[in-house]
Amino acid sequence: MSTIRGARERARIEVTAAIKDEARRQLAAEGAAKLSLRAVARELGMVSSALYRYFPSRDELLTALIVDAFDAVGAAAERALAEASDPADRPADLPARWSAVCAAVRTWALAHPHEYALIYGSPVPGYTAPQDTIAPASRVGLALISIVRDAHGTAALVLPPLGRELRPEADRLAESVAPDLPSAAVAALVAAWSQLFGLISFEVFGQFNRVVEDRDAFFAHAVARLAHEVGLRRPPAARTAPARGAES
Repeated sequence: MSTIRGARERARIEVTAAIKDEARRQLAAEGAAKLSLRAVARELGMVSSALYRYFPSRDELLTALIVDAFDAVGAAAERALAEASDPADRPADLPARWSAVCAAVRTWALAHPHEYALIYGSPVPGYTAPQDTIAPASRVGLALISIVRDAHGTAALVLPPLGRELRPEADRLAESVAPDLPSAAVAALVAAWSQLFGLISFEVFGQFNRVVEDRDAFFAHAVARLAHEVGLRRPPAARTAPARGAES
């Protein structure tokens, strides 16, 4: 029985993957608003009733695609963060970590523009994202928060100014997003997070055409400025003690 069950599970995984792949192809060709379970079933040579056993509605299929997209870009950000981290010298490389995470998100978006559009483009008419999407959608933000958290309490973080009129909202954001960080840092983080995706969206959706030519350099400069606005600094190199006898 276990052998049969295992074969059925593998078959289900393969069919689910095929359904998602065809749905992504339709996203690229027609857009999310025109995604149709019947059309997906037809292209796969399935009857609609069979497909409904995998995804009972269009919205459930959309949710699966959205979760996959958020997980993919989140995984790219987390890999970049891990690769840029130096456990032996945490404060010194924090701006570089920030830039690495931002660059990984951009690289993923440019390589997967239709999936990026699904999660950061125009809302799909008639679709409301369920709670299932919240954790995957948080992964990029949590990677950025972790960088500021590592900087907190060291010379690598200089708290940005926080106006009195913003203090109540900044306190609310901090309590909701990162209670262990100062309100000023969290407010700056949320602003930088939104600006990061604004930069990427302008490039993915063509608003930089005939405006920005060297987009790699422009993006690198822009995200370095965002790191600075969040308060991330590269601390000065520790002064080395003079060699014995050098003072004489």
